[in-house]
Amino acid sequence: MFSTIKNAFKISDLRKKIYFTLFMLIIFRFGAHIPVPGLNADAMKAFLGNGLDLFSMFDVFTGGAFSNATVLALGVSPYINSSIIVQLLTVAIPSLERLAKEGAEGRRKINKITRYLGIVLAFVQGAGLYVTLHNMGVENPAIQPIANEEWFSFFLIVLTFVAGTAFIVWLGELITEKGLGNGISMIIYAGIVSRIPAETVAIYKQYLAPGVFSIKGLIISVAILVVAILAITLVVLFNTAERKIPVQYAKRVVGRKMYGGQSTNIPIKVVSGGVMPIIFASSIMAFPATLVRLVTGGNIPTSGIWNTVLGCLSAGLSTKWWTYVVYAALYFLLIIFFTYFYSSIQFNPIELANNMKKSGGYIPGYRPGKPTSDFIGKVSSRLNFAGAIFLGIIAVLPIVAGAIFGIQGLQIGGTSLLIMEGVALETVQQLESQMVMRHYKGFLE
Repeated sequence: MFSTIKNAFKISDLRKKIYFTLFMLIIFRFGAHIPVPGLNADAMKAFLGNGLDLFSMFDVFTGGAFSNATVLALGVSPYINSSIIVQLLTVAIPSLERLAKEGAEGRRKINKITRYLGIVLAFVQGAGLYVTLHNMGVENPAIQPIANEEWFSFFLIVLTFVAGTAFIVWLGELITEKGLGNGISMIIYAGIVSRIPAETVAIYKQYLAPGVFSIKGLIISVAILVVAILAITLVVLFNTAERKIPVQYAKRVVGRKMYGGQSTNIPIKVVSGGVMPIIFASSIMAFPATLVRLVTGGNIPTSGIWNTVLGCLSAGLSTKWWTYVVYAALYFLLIIFFTYFYSSIQFNPIELANNMKKSGGYIPGYRPGKPTSDFIGKVSSRLNFAGAIFLGIIAVLPIVAGAIFGIQGLQIGGTSLLIMEGVALETVQQLESQMVMRHYKGFLE
């Protein structure tokens, strides 16, 4: 990886892309510290509580912009939700499916629809967030505009949230177009990375600082480091693992020339969905605790049947050890479900087999058409099972460590680690592919 980055800086246009990406990310981090008029940052931090619901996940993915009550508090979550909705509608609506198959022009129109839908979702989420914060007293009465006119305060704060989301999406598109690519993922990556120093200092103050140092604290710190290294190693291995299906193209004569006859392969990744299944599963598991906080005015029951039920759906809300087991099992099953679900949207064996048949390609030992699609589907299903088990283990591992050592919120740290690793590996692969393209371009010239 380091050699790839070093070689990339030797190429002029790649060096400019790297500098441009870094500059855009710096602008994003500056924007994450611009406060929203009418909100109290201290009250927002107190509202977040113990970090076990969707609001805390927002704060992690926005790099602290949510807890600081800044203009980028919503982050890119409305745009991500919009992208997921459009992907689902593309499968269900024939007109969107035709657009997806029209090449660059169709993708441009779909991206335009996604942006507009993202702005609408940002307004809806911002309005819901404003009502929640208003009911919980997070507004700052010292800077209430126009004599406490609530309608003006509503539009001021909500439109500020929407403008912040639109600005982040614009930055992400600039990074995709003129930078290293995958701008939205890079922004999420930058937000998570920005939290590492603060989290490291917090662990040091809690377990290793003079006055609180103990053997137990040292063991917990070493355990966190070991779990992180193990997770990083497994993520790298499984993200790069793939099954290559051999494909042979038949020879055909056109005029006086012979075409085809070459051999190639179809690479199918073990973890085809990346970290999206974990994001979906963790959002669903965190939703009940978030809903309870909205209904009860920010308070979560500390005892009784509701505390036990919520403990089974959000790790750390209950002191009973078996609630961790139930939570981990439900979380694991949801990850498996969403792995298969996301793969079914992204990968279509029947369409792939038909395209191979039209091009004169076939898999040795299997007839073109249905036998080929059945074989590809069987291979994809087995790889999805292995990838789902891997993602489940990586996601559950921080939960188990948190239950053993009494560390709350460690499961969100595991999700963040997976996202960071996935984006870093994808960025390095893009740098390598761009350097290979420039190498062959120079060779042809």
